Amino acid sequence: MLNKVVIANRGEIAVRVARTCRELGIATVAVYSDLDRDAMHVRWADEAYALGGATAAESYLNTEAILAIIERSGADGVHPGYGFFSENTDFARAITQRGVTFIGPPPEAIEIMGDKISSRVAAERAGVAGVPGRSQVLASPDEVVEFGETHGWPVAIKAAYGGGGRGMRVVAGRDQAAEALESAQREAQSYFGRPECYVERYLTWPRHIEMQVLADGHGHTLWLGERDCSSQRRHQKLIEESPAANFPDDVRQAMGEAAVRVSEACGYVNAGTVEFLYQDGEFYFLEMNTRLQVEHPVTELVTGLDLVEWQLRIASGESLPFTQDSIHRSGHAIEVRINAEDPAGGRFIPSPGTITTFTAPAGPGVRLDAGYGSGDEVSPYYDNLIAKLVVWAPDRERARLRLLRAIEETDIRGVATTLPADVVILSDPAFVAGTHSTKWVEESLDFSGIASATSDPAPDDPRVRHDLVAEVDGRRVSVALWLDGTMASAPAATTPARPRRGHPSNVVGSGSGTVRVPMQGTIVKVAVQVDQEVRAGDVVVVLEAMKMENAVISERDGIVTSISVQPGDAVSAGDVVAQVE
Repeated sequence: MLNKVVIANRGEIAVRVARTCRELGIATVAVYSDLDRDAMHVRWADEAYALGGATAAESYLNTEAILAIIERSGADGVHPGYGFFSENTDFARAITQRGVTFIGPPPEAIEIMGDKISSRVAAERAGVAGVPGRSQVLASPDEVVEFGETHGWPVAIKAAYGGGGRGMRVVAGRDQAAEALESAQREAQSYFGRPECYVERYLTWPRHIEMQVLADGHGHTLWLGERDCSSQRRHQKLIEESPAANFPDDVRQAMGEAAVRVSEACGYVNAGTVEFLYQDGEFYFLEMNTRLQVEHPVTELVTGLDLVEWQLRIASGESLPFTQDSIHRSGHAIEVRINAEDPAGGRFIPSPGTITTFTAPAGPGVRLDAGYGSGDEVSPYYDNLIAKLVVWAPDRERARLRLLRAIEETDIRGVATTLPADVVILSDPAFVAGTHSTKWVEESLDFSGIASATSDPAPDDPRVRHDLVAEVDGRRVSVALWLDGTMASAPAATTPARPRRGHPSNVVGSGSGTVRVPMQGTIVKVAVQVDQEVRAGDVVVVLEAMKMENAVISERDGIVTSISVQPGDAVSAGDVVAQVE
């Protein structure tokens, strides 16, 4: 077994890996940026070393800094988590060439499967059909247009060296091709350190089903079961579950066997996930993620296996002691990602800031994997995942109701989260019936009734919000009061109100000609010029915050009279970027 492991990541996955290491008696080494000096993953580790820098490129994507820490700490293993360097061949090779164990697949397998283009070719060689697409890196928007005109619109542009929906754009027609490719390349470069993209057909109403595989270095490759990850927004998974609802067992068996063939075709070792799109009884290979997935806990809860433990054991040279026939799945598990985003009015605006309160849920069958606690800062420089709330129950409906109960118990303040949107998703009849698809959240659900949990007045408004609890005719009710900032604060004896589901209010835009950014971030594109005519809803600037691009739009028709930013500028919440008269 390994003795000491550097966890080359941050947030909840770094904490998650550290927990299993501690149970196995393995010492852990955390790495951290300047902004993460006091982060939870640093507090959890046995040792911690500074990477320096603030942005991902300056810190968690700094290969030389991580290699130096490995040498200084004397670690004999490196766990990459997910994101950052987890699917980077050069990083994995740099680790193994130093005689240190990379807790993941061999660099050669990452080279094949970490590149989504070569993975398509490998899957075809294994007899597993993929979604129709081009198996070459896109050189220009003209190639997107040519593919779309030939195979039909819409099409999907995807990052060749990434996953998780980052660097993916759906293109509805030829006029959108250039802008979509540019945006996808920017996001891919920011999140994965490489801008290459490819194009494939975009299915009309698919489900996203993925298979967890586990392979040791002794020739044993097993599939552990599927996860349904169809509840997505902007191609980012919101809710995952296992097993998939309304999923025929013969298809499950065929998909599991296909996942094994794909894994064996590239000499895969360790934990990995083979992703498919499923539609009309047929499934298509999508990609293979050569790492641990964010949603791995649902598989752990239905199989009883600790996937991080088996990553460590396999990396230490152990053989899997169980066979395909001995893998048993029991009950149903559902996970929601708690992201620092404000879903008010359906906008899902990134919400960095300080978590002032974090009260975790409890009770039977409830698991919380968190990377933050009360007092921790959610930075705009990194991914916005705060925690994952996961439940297990004997059947899907019990699990759904248990998750709703657990969400209601969860109290996070200081930043807005996606939990109110999760309630909308879990309560929708299509989710209850298991008839949803990857497009269902954006095309069918109405989030307009969600009020912001951190709603603030306009920047020039001196009023301050106070959440209070009162009794009216003996009934306890929660109220929000907007008081003049110069007035005395709310009585100390009151308890802040917890938003409860079922009573949302509408959020309406102001229609102001002053274009302000809603959060801290970096301007990556200015889409208008002075004296240009714009319509309400037109994009004015594109802001990168929490590793995601966000379009900041005009709220009124008019003429752009001034622009106060340029690409590369750092901005804070409420900063004015343009004026429309």
